[in-house]
Amino acid sequence: MKRREKDHNEAVKLRLKGWSYSQIKDKLGLSKSTLSGWLEKYPLSPERITALQARNPRRIENFRATMQRKREAKNQIAYSKIEADVKKLSEREILIGGFFLYWGEGTKTSPGTVMISNTDPAVLRYFIRWIRLLKIPTEKMHILLHLYKDMNIGKEITFWSKELGISKTQFHKPWVKGSNLMDITYKSGFGHGTCHVRVYSRELYDYVKMGLKFIREKYAIV
Repeated sequence: MKRREKDHNEAVKLRLKGWSYSQIKDKLGLSKSTLSGWLEKYPLSPERITALQARNPRRIENFRATMQRKREAKNQIAYSKIEADVKKLSEREILIGGFFLYWGEGTKTSPGTVMISNTDPAVLRYFIRWIRLLKIPTEKMHILLHLYKDMNIGKEITFWSKELGISKTQFHKPWVKGSNLMDITYKSGFGHGTCHVRVYSRELYDYVKMGLKFIREKYAIV
């Protein structure tokens, strides 16, 4: 059997299986013009055409891009609304917000230690701003990182130092986990490990503890 006849028969066989011109072209190395002549009598069903279009990479990518633009537009509307509603926070409001942040995220079982742990630098930056508002200088803050053994320790210390505006001299020796970051299937939020920002002060600890007690007793009511 000649090569061209063999290709023709194979093209027809694939077409009857529901393959598109592009799929057959890639499989057999034939031009679309050749396939158009050979397969004119073998049109695909409307259902099969719809299925192929749904699986088309470019179509899928365009759909994703369109949905992303719609999400971004909705998010921008929500952001503009919250910006108008909240406006600029006063120091008092930042102080109150810090108590609620600490209520949810802060350490409460270590007397004399005020600490928050998080993977999000923005959360920790707010905490640092709150601590400064409570008249604690940056130099009194201690940083501890929890990292994974396949991470570059020096690079991560530099990352957190820049993100938090804290000198590397205030970083303790990181605690390195025996597992690998690459082994984590859900990596969102874990790209730079977990950072702990702490202040050793019994006076500050008592103030924060009583602040949370005040909020619970005065405002956490039905």
